[in-house]
Amino acid sequence: MNRAADKAIIRNPTTAFFVQAVLAFAISLGALIIGVAYLPVDGWIRAFFAVGVLYVVTSAFTLAKIVRDRQEIAEMTSRIDQARLERLIAEHDPFKVD
Repeated sequence: MNRAADKAIIRNPTTAFFVQAVLAFAISLGALIIGVAYLPVDGWIRAFFAVGVLYVVTSAFTLAKIVRDRQEIAEMTSRIDQARLERLIAEHDPFKVD
């Protein structure tokens, strides 16, 4: 495969998609924080929910980073294997006598 075909397959997200994702995250987090703030319970229970929200958000970011890192490693390994295969094919001469 040529490199132009490889690059055509990889598509970067658009700016609009990025903005949509950021806004969706901000709105959902804001709504959850407002909901916890106005919850008709004692302050300790509200604080417990707030810490739970913080834990869920940081865990989600960590999970997203780990998934992205694994995907990048798999992609890099695939490219290295493909480069090795291309080199072996390029060096192979079926008519060469040892």
